[in-house]
Amino acid sequence: MNKINVGIVGTGIYLPKGRMTAREISEATHGVWSEQAVIDKLGIREKTIPLELPQDGTQEMGALAALDALKNTGIDPKEIDVILSVTEEWKEYPLTTSALYIQDRIGAINAWGIDVQNRCCTTVSALKMAKDMLIADDEINVIMIVGGYRNGDFVDFTDKDMSMMYNLGAGGGAMILKKNYGKNLLLGSHVIADGSLARTAGVEIGGLCNPITLANAEEAKKSLRLMDPVKMKNRLNEVSMPNWYKCIDEALRKSNMTRHDIGYLDILHIKRSGHEAMLEEFNLRKDQSIYLEDYGHIGQIDQILSLHLALQSGQVKEGTVVCMLAAGIGYVWAANIVQWG
Repeated sequence: MNKINVGIVGTGIYLPKGRMTAREISEATHGVWSEQAVIDKLGIREKTIPLELPQDGTQEMGALAALDALKNTGIDPKEIDVILSVTEEWKEYPLTTSALYIQDRIGAINAWGIDVQNRCCTTVSALKMAKDMLIADDEINVIMIVGGYRNGDFVDFTDKDMSMMYNLGAGGGAMILKKNYGKNLLLGSHVIADGSLARTAGVEIGGLCNPITLANAEEAKKSLRLMDPVKMKNRLNEVSMPNWYKCIDEALRKSNMTRHDIGYLDILHIKRSGHEAMLEEFNLRKDQSIYLEDYGHIGQIDQILSLHLALQSGQVKEGTVVCMLAAGIGYVWAANIVQWG
């Protein structure tokens, strides 16, 4: 029996037209962060921000990225069997299902859909889920992973603890996977979770425990916070890089590859020193990755955006081994390996 393979057919992107510059971020912190420090340390020259609804809602940005992916790949939406939505929980209307909104918007009438959430790790996690589904189910042949993100709406730039999230941007991304595509193969994946950090960061006001009231309504709008900054930062300093390296090494092992095989690091936006340290650790040149300093961190869309840009620029081409890398608050780390071509 021939082994089933799963390949990436292509990608789609939607970016809102709004931009917030390093200078504007500096001003929003009331000068606590200088413009130069925002550029040099946080690694943001500018970031994407939403302008107006409906097109810059998370579900609609996902739909627009999905339409772009269909255009770029020539796939008929009726061929899609499953939509895995990686759209954030911050969306146009709570308790609506993003996958089903997108299914209708793109005419994927034969698909069923489900929303999955792993914060900024969702796309890399969903890629593993999609591959496993394609291998396990004879009747699933095409899966779209798609979503939108704009958690930057909740950031309070005067909260010094939140500097790690000053980079949060907005946008949508989509990726289409096909069974036995025979190229652009999705190989090994590895995910590590640390639930001891599950409630160290999140939106503090607006859930069951701390509902929105007349008194806190304005505060609620900017209440994405580190709820236990000391615990979170100490634990991350201890485990974050080792967990990332383990995810990469395990994903490579499952792909029968080593670190020497990596040709492109498809990494989410992190502070500049962290990005450079990662390249150094894996002996990669600057041009073997794209630092998203002109986009910011668009959550789980980063990996799709980075791959999309690298395909356009030729940084990923026939034979390139791509390592996708993500982490999400909660806390979770993930990597997967794609053999392009």
